[in-house]
Amino acid sequence: MTRPTPHPGIMKIAPYVPGKDSVEGVAKVVKLSSNEGALGPSPKAMEAYASAAAELHRYPDGGSEKLRAAIGRHYGLSPSRIACGAGSDELLNLLVRAYCGPGDELLYSQYGFLMYPINALGVGATPVAAPEKDYRTDVDAMLAKVTDRTRIVCVANPNNPTGSYLTKDEVKRLHDGLPKNVLLVIDAAYAEYVARNDYESGVDLVDAAENVVMTRTFSKIYGLGGLRLGWMYMPEHVADAMSRLRQPFNVNLAAQAAGVAALADLAHTDASRANNDRWLPWLSGELAQLGLQPRPSVGNFLLVGFGSPDRATAANDWMMKDGLIPRMVAGYGLPDHLRITIGTEEEVGAVRASLARLATAK
Repeated sequence: MTRPTPHPGIMKIAPYVPGKDSVEGVAKVVKLSSNEGALGPSPKAMEAYASAAAELHRYPDGGSEKLRAAIGRHYGLSPSRIACGAGSDELLNLLVRAYCGPGDELLYSQYGFLMYPINALGVGATPVAAPEKDYRTDVDAMLAKVTDRTRIVCVANPNNPTGSYLTKDEVKRLHDGLPKNVLLVIDAAYAEYVARNDYESGVDLVDAAENVVMTRTFSKIYGLGGLRLGWMYMPEHVADAMSRLRQPFNVNLAAQAAGVAALADLAHTDASRANNDRWLPWLSGELAQLGLQPRPSVGNFLLVGFGSPDRATAANDWMMKDGLIPRMVAGYGLPDHLRITIGTEEEVGAVRASLARLATAK
């Protein structure tokens, strides 16, 4: 040994690459690569953020007490079973650190969020992917992959980048098939966009079981991605473990204030949801008419099939020249697709027009 070396697993990680936010040579761009809220943050959240400026020399509330209380009121949950973090990413990482290690396995769905295998490798655990069926998490395939080394099962519901979801009954069947010592993590980052009678975000299952947690975020419908703010609902014993592991003051003062205000601005949240309810099906229908393959989605984005990796790459380059930034998803094993965030009326119209010109150019 001539120099320090990372623990086993670290160098196997392919670093996470976020969505692009600029195009060389293009001054005005429309970023549709990160599923950010189309209408931006609540005016009340921005006001709360600005008001926090005078207190930036103070440490934040280490327990995020006001924010946890606000989340509890908003969703009807016990604040003692809520933890807040620097995005749900931090909370997912803490869960893996708490319950996984060398020799353990973390199970996730084939097209699940890339941070699941990254977090597993980071603690020396083995990530295991279960194949999907028609771009949906396959409960039977997931259960078939469970072994005596499985410690965590991660399910994004709705899933990113596919936009698909599991019904409440399917999630329950998955949970019922797991050993009691396996933690089921329901990542419900896009739950606020879903209006399906057979969907449930995970709250009911957390309340009914000792081995289920649900993570949520302020980065999507609440438009606070830049502040890195998320939360988790869990059994008391998991909350105790998280309180021992998380860093002190892990949620900054301005983020806490903005989060409380965002929850209170129901009109802005409703407007954001209404925008998505209108333009998601519209763009899906328009792209289908162009001969593309938009997958069914309940999130604020579409996974669009182009038929081949070359055509997807060409479409990405074409849109970028028009100042529109989609997300290439080859890293998810979907090289023939692009993921496109649902923006405003003007933005989705620009996407349709750009891809229509591409179809004509062929």
